[in-house]
Amino acid sequence: MGLTRTTGPLSPTAPATANYVIDGPPHKLLAHPFGRRVRAVLGGRTVLDTRDGLLLHETALLPVLYVPFADIDAAVLEPSAHTTHCPFKGDAAYHSLRVDDRFVENALWSYPDPKPAAAWLAGHAALYWTAADAWYDEDEQVYAHLTDPYTRIDIRPTSRTVEVRHGDTVLARSEHPTMLAETGLPHRYYLQESDVAATLEPSPTRTRCPYKGEAGYRSVRLPDGRLLADAAWVYPEPLPEAARIAGLLSFAHDELTVLVDGTPV
Repeated sequence: MGLTRTTGPLSPTAPATANYVIDGPPHKLLAHPFGRRVRAVLGGRTVLDTRDGLLLHETALLPVLYVPFADIDAAVLEPSAHTTHCPFKGDAAYHSLRVDDRFVENALWSYPDPKPAAAWLAGHAALYWTAADAWYDEDEQVYAHLTDPYTRIDIRPTSRTVEVRHGDTVLARSEHPTMLAETGLPHRYYLQESDVAATLEPSPTRTRCPYKGEAGYRSVRLPDGRLLADAAWVYPEPLPEAARIAGLLSFAHDELTVLVDGTPV
C-alpha cells in the first residue's frame, strides 16, 4: 500500500503508465518526519515517547517508525548479542526490553553504523509493534501499525449490482451496496445483512485495521451443509473515517465469487 507496496511508485511493480523513471536501486528507502507524538506502553510503563520520529518507507514493506534513542526509556533497555544484516541499511544491533517481570527479547533494533545511503538512521531505533502492549498516535490508541500518510480509504454508495456466489448458488445480492476503496488493495463491496440469503454463523476470529477498526467474522453455511470459515466480515463499530460501513458485510473466500455488474472481481 502507499508508496512502496503493490503498485506504488517505489514498489517492485511500479506501474508503467508514467512519463518518468525513478532513478536508483530497485530496493528504495525514503524517510520523512512523521510529525506526530507517538508512544508505546509495556507493562503499564511508557517505553517510547517521541515527537521526532522518522517514518521509513522501504520497498515491499509497511512503513516503520524510527525514533531518536533519547526518546526511548534507557532504564528498560538491555543489550543483546543478536545481530542481523540488511544489504540496504547495514548491520543491525538489538536491545531487549525489561519492565518489572515483563521481558521482550530483541524488541528494538538500530543501525549504529548505517550504510552511507541510509546515514540518517544513525542515532535512531525502531521497536517491533508486538513488543508493546499498546501504541498511541497523539492521544488515540492505534492497532496493527501506524497509519501511512500515503494510504487512504474512500467509501461511496453505489448502484452497481453485486452478487456473491458459490458455484451457481447466489448467497447474497444487492443493488445498493457500499464500495470501499483502500489504497493499493482491491475494491471491497459491503452489503446489508438483509441482502444475504446464505446462513451466517458467528466466528471467534477478530482482526484490526488501523484505517477501519476491529472486524468480526462470520462463516457461511452452504446448502450442502459445508461451512466456509470466516468468509464474511463486519465492522460493528468502525473508526469514524469508516463509519459508513458500520454493520455491513463483505465477502471473500477461495470458494466464493464476487461479481459486480456481472463481472468477477
